[in-house]
Amino acid sequence: MSLSQTVMEPVDIQSMFVNNSNLTPEDIQTILRAASGPQASEFEQIVRDLHAEASQTGDERKAARAGIGLFFLGKPQSAVEVLEGNSDPAARFYRAQALSTVGRHEESAAEFEDASKKGYDAIACTLRRAGELRHLGNFSEAETVVRSTGGEGARRAEYSYQMGCILSDRGDAFGAIEYFERAVDMDPHHSRALFCLAAQNSLHGNDDEAIQLYERALSKPPYYIGAMLNLGLLYEDRENYPAAEYCFRQVLRFDPSNERALLFLKDIEATGDMYYDEETLKNQAKMDQLLARPMSDFELSVRSRNCLASMDINTLGDMTTVSEQDLLAGKNFGETSLTEIRELMSAHGLSIGQNLHQKSHSEPDYSPQDLSPAEQAALSRPITDLNLSVRSRKCMTRLAITQIGQLTSRTPDELLSAKNFGVTSLNEIRQKLAEMGLKLRND
Repeated sequence: MSLSQTVMEPVDIQSMFVNNSNLTPEDIQTILRAASGPQASEFEQIVRDLHAEASQTGDERKAARAGIGLFFLGKPQSAVEVLEGNSDPAARFYRAQALSTVGRHEESAAEFEDASKKGYDAIACTLRRAGELRHLGNFSEAETVVRSTGGEGARRAEYSYQMGCILSDRGDAFGAIEYFERAVDMDPHHSRALFCLAAQNSLHGNDDEAIQLYERALSKPPYYIGAMLNLGLLYEDRENYPAAEYCFRQVLRFDPSNERALLFLKDIEATGDMYYDEETLKNQAKMDQLLARPMSDFELSVRSRNCLASMDINTLGDMTTVSEQDLLAGKNFGETSLTEIRELMSAHGLSIGQNLHQKSHSEPDYSPQDLSPAEQAALSRPITDLNLSVRSRKCMTRLAITQIGQLTSRTPDELLSAKNFGVTSLNEIRQKLAEMGLKLRND
């Protein structure tokens, strides 16, 4: 995977991060840029050493630096524990971020408020606290807190990001995008705004733009697992399997027990064992074209033509899905017509009824009159209502499945035969359908 990096002079991380008694937001940004480039290994080693020393000596300043470093290295739970009770203003601010990452939003809001009282950037703390209130469902209060920062707050990328999130949570996608774009214009490295823009582009099928935005979001720590997973899925969809595997392994590096990354890796390994026989695909395309030819293209007797029309047999493909007994049961259809049809099918390498046992994907196992109005309404809902993951959603597009009823007419084996559709996606779809009281055919 290639993530854009900014070329910069080496940074004395030891002096700036460890020995500096007054760690400013600007210092942290400089350290982060260094830690995302050639000095990444150096930064990791320094954080490990600080953590070990702080554990042995109880040195609060070293503990503060160790905890902040652990957060940037994708270990938020460890950061929460190491930074607990630390009086350093920056330590309080980043412990609040770590609490937010692990979903403890009420504690995070209180911690941001405390960081402000201890002297950390008051505007930054207020805007971040608004985000925690939003996570708790207090949208109106969150907006009031964001706006309370006034003109000074409005000049910051975080202000636009938080306003975008509030609009997104209220269902105003286009308004949210405008704010996210404004945030990225103000700060090209605002990782959370980049993530939100990438997700919106992916949702609307703009995969090239989504990939670029996810890569930018991951150009410096902290690295968001959601962004890494989504980027991996987009790479996989492009058949860039090494890059996809890299993303999933990076997630496991930060979170070794991440179930989604483990399952996606298994799917990648399974994909590696698959191959596509180009000649077979070409032959299948030719067969599909042949089966689609209308019966009116061929020289048939008037009697045979009328009999087939009365039985709604319009193409060669239709002829492969009925038996000879079905034909003979038709009015005025006798042995002479049957012989004529046999010869026609044989001339094209086909036979009557050869696909008799292949159920059409478009035909469900039920008839509409067997269903209640509520069931009919559920099956006619668009597939987007299932809120599927990136991979599953793209598989639905490939299979031309646009309604939930079309999905329930498919068997698990039929879905698994689709490109990039693995057990992870199958289990996701089964769960989503089960929540609606539905299931796949033959499940």
